[in-house]
Amino acid sequence: MRIAVHDYAGYAFPVELSRELARRGHDVLHLYSSAITSPRGRVSSLRDDPATFAVEPVNLGVKIDRDKLFERRRLEAEHGRRVVARSKAFCPDVVLSSNAPLESQKQIYSFCKRDRIGFVYWVQDLIGEAATRLLRQRSAVARPVAWYYRQLEHRLLWSADGVVVISADFRPYVPSSAAVIENWAPLRDLPLRPKRNPWSEANGLAATTNLLYSGTLGMKHNPEILLRLASASAHDANLRVVVASEGSAANWIRQQRDLRGMNNIVLLPFQPFEDLADMYASADVLIAILEPAASVFSVPSKVLSYLCAGRPLLLVVPPENLAARIVRESGAGIVVPPTDTRGTEQALASLVSDPVARAEMGARARGYAERTFDLATIADRFENVLNRARVGEGRRLG
Repeated sequence: MRIAVHDYAGYAFPVELSRELARRGHDVLHLYSSAITSPRGRVSSLRDDPATFAVEPVNLGVKIDRDKLFERRRLEAEHGRRVVARSKAFCPDVVLSSNAPLESQKQIYSFCKRDRIGFVYWVQDLIGEAATRLLRQRSAVARPVAWYYRQLEHRLLWSADGVVVISADFRPYVPSSAAVIENWAPLRDLPLRPKRNPWSEANGLAATTNLLYSGTLGMKHNPEILLRLASASAHDANLRVVVASEGSAANWIRQQRDLRGMNNIVLLPFQPFEDLADMYASADVLIAILEPAASVFSVPSKVLSYLCAGRPLLLVVPPENLAARIVRESGAGIVVPPTDTRGTEQALASLVSDPVARAEMGARARGYAERTFDLATIADRFENVLNRARVGEGRRLG
């Protein structure tokens, strides 16, 4: 097959999938956006890449500001048109599109339908559901916008030749034929590393007790939780809350840190993928957060990368979320509802004070990743979905 894989954010696990599909003899073009700032995977060519694999950025010539909603919408549509132009030149049999804004996804789907190319919608977040739950809380003006995106997402999902969702929790919102393929992390690229390593030494974190949050901070995250953790840890002069992120929420944390004199917060930009294993290893506890309203439509994929690091996790997320279930059932850490401030502080205190428990949780985390993140099995399942979409056996309803 000739497969165009579009992963808007350029994350690590989709590009790993693309390389694996190319190793199996498929011609694969992997596209991602260079107009957004995000924690990216190996999105440059590697010496051992298959000859049938290519990875390319889609360049708009400007950066997309997520906070400028009207300009963002225009640029996301333009991104979709440029994905279409490059895909058209590639002549794929099927397009697998993930993490795409709905304005981009609409352009890509229309191209596939027009040129009779299989279209597979890989759902990372239920964007329409998110808009309905989050935007409508802001003002009455936002409600028509939320309605529009929910209707658009529904139309795209029910018109696709194939749908992949990352959690069975998404099933009520997608066609019944959707395949559930949970996300994973590139285990081979995230080996176990010692805490004292070049990255931790360069950032002054080799000898401190570190709580690490790494990844995007958006509407589904409450950055105040990270400030609460720092405040609860202020009595320990050796403890650091490390936040590796960018954007308006990270800037807000910086402002609050300076305003409140919270010297135990360390702010860093997104780190190169090559440094992630060392960065995660610098952590004594890895942190993930998710707002209650977001549990239905999102699963924090950073948790899966965290599991590879062999470090304990503190999840301040709704307990019914898939990530929470994984951590709880594997014994890889502690899960606390985001509304339980006291419980969060108690969980933090117990983790910081018990290095033996941390080591046991970390070992269970890595064990889960080694048992579960089998790329060959995952690629088999995607191949099946892509083959069905190419030959028109998928569920196309619209």
